[in-house]
Order: sequence, then structure tokens, then C-alpha cells
Amino acid sequence: MADVIQVEHLIKKYKTGQKNAVNDISFSVKAGEFFTLLGPNGAGKTTTISILNTTLSKTSGTLKVAGFDVDTQSADVRQSIGVIFQNQSLDLNLTAEENIRFHAVLYGLYPFRPTYGLMPDSYKKRVQELAQILDIQEKIFDQIKTFSGGMKRKLEIIRGLIHNPKVLFLDEPTTGLDPLSRQNLWEYLSEVRKELKTTIFLTTHYLEEAENADRVCIINHGQIVSLGSPEDLKKEFVEEYIVMDSLHRAQLMKELKSHHLRFEGEGPFTVHLDKKTVQQVIQFIKVNLTVVKVHSPSLEEAYVEVIKEDVAHT
Repeated sequence: MADVIQVEHLIKKYKTGQKNAVNDISFSVKAGEFFTLLGPNGAGKTTTISILNTTLSKTSGTLKVAGFDVDTQSADVRQSIGVIFQNQSLDLNLTAEENIRFHAVLYGLYPFRPTYGLMPDSYKKRVQELAQILDIQEKIFDQIKTFSGGMKRKLEIIRGLIHNPKVLFLDEPTTGLDPLSRQNLWEYLSEVRKELKTTIFLTTHYLEEAENADRVCIINHGQIVSLGSPEDLKKEFVEEYIVMDSLHRAQLMKELKSHHLRFEGEGPFTVHLDKKTVQQVIQFIKVNLTVVKVHSPSLEEAYVEVIKEDVAHT
């Protein structure tokens, strides 16, 4: 697949800053990919996404989005992307459909019409398709001041997708939503990605939201410190292990030692796999076990280890 985002040697230095907010980073994102940018507050995430969506200028570097240069073809970039900002940008005095309509008109997709009924059939079809994917078709003509936080986020997604963008930028899209609303929103975003083949570029503080990403880029102090799939990062930075115990702990310890298995504790025991499979380790043990728990690393654990390792080297 072709790259839909290309970033080469991006640097951003604010006038008041002593160090570069973004310090010579390079990465690419393929068309249709779910790409996540992670990092602590002040790491450079929002700066990077703001430069990519043309709301902030860079100091130096080369950036292309959907084949367009961010500097010289910024209008074409904006036509090719949708953006869901961390803070809501809806007009609460309008209906959901009116928010969508005015957005479509501003993008030059349709001439302005004062009512939904006067809009072209192609617009009506597009609105209904997106409303159905996000399950708000029955609310599309309601004033959004009556909407919940989750419903408003869904509306912002419809508005951001109305012009068929190649890339959807999501900057902390679920901030302020309750856990159920966050879960529902991601189910709908997965449906959108499947149906429309849209590239998703996410920044988030909720690490579990990045578990299903194709690739994760971790940035700290303005520099990329790790880049890879969630599984690759977990394998590299966090160890999988087994917690096991027995009523006959002395016998269990003896068996662990006889098979040269690395372990800690005096019961329950933390047994390291050291490139063995869980099944292989358990097959070594003949004594009856009362506890067997497999600890599978999470992306959050990997992220913490990456940041700790980066801090240790700075």
C-alpha cells in the first residue's frame, strides 16, 4: 500500500521554547492504516498532529498528506482530511444535520441551501449512510444541545467524514466520555474504517484504545523512541510469564529448578518463559498445581517501559 502520510525530519521550535518541541522526527503512514501516536504530556503529539492538519506551521522538514505538500498545497491537504479535535467544535444552537450541512458547504461540496429538503439527493444519501453507520439516524434533525457527549462525538465524526477524507485525524477523541460511550464510539469507528477504508491517525491518553492499531509510534521529548505494532512493542519491552502454585511447594520448586526454569518467589512462583511456550513450561511440571495464571503483557505496560527506558538514557 502507498504512503498517505510522509514525515521527514520534522522540527518545530516555538519562540518561547528553549528546546525543539518536535526534534527531527520521520515516519510514514500507509493508506487504510490505523496509526497511533502516543506520548506523555508535552512530548510533541499535539504539535505533530497540528502541523499535519495545517493548523500549525513547522520550523523545518518535509511533510506530505494524501500526496500534497503541507506547506505549498495546504488547501488540498485540508480537502483530503477530516479532523476530530480534543475540544468540541459544534454549534449547539443548530440541529445535527445543519452542523453537517454548513460543514459540507464550507468544504465546497455543495452550494448553500437553507433547508435539508432543498439539498441535492447525493448529499441526503451521504448523510443518511453515515448516520446509519453511527446509529444516530433518528436524531439527525434534533438540536444537538440535547445530545449526550457520546452523541456529539459521533456527530463530529459524521461531519469529519462528509467529504470522504483519505485521513481522519483523531486528537484525544474520547476525552470526557464515560467508559460505555468510549467503547461504543470505537465500535462505530471500526465500522467506519471497514466500510470507508479511511486511514485513522490517533493520539490518545487511553492506552487500551491503541491496542488494535496497526502501528504505534511513541514520542517523548519531541523524538520518536519506539515504532512498531502493539505486539512487537509488547514482545520487546514486556515479558510474558506464568504465575503458578501448589500445595506441595517444595516439590514444585524442585521441578522448576530441575528443568532450569527461571522463577522468583517462594509461592506463588513467577515463572519466566524465556522463549518457551506456556504449554512447554506447564508440561515440565508433574506436581498438582492449584494456581496457573498466564500474564500477557498489555500495550500500557510496554509504553511505561519504553518511557522509563528513554528517561534512563537522557
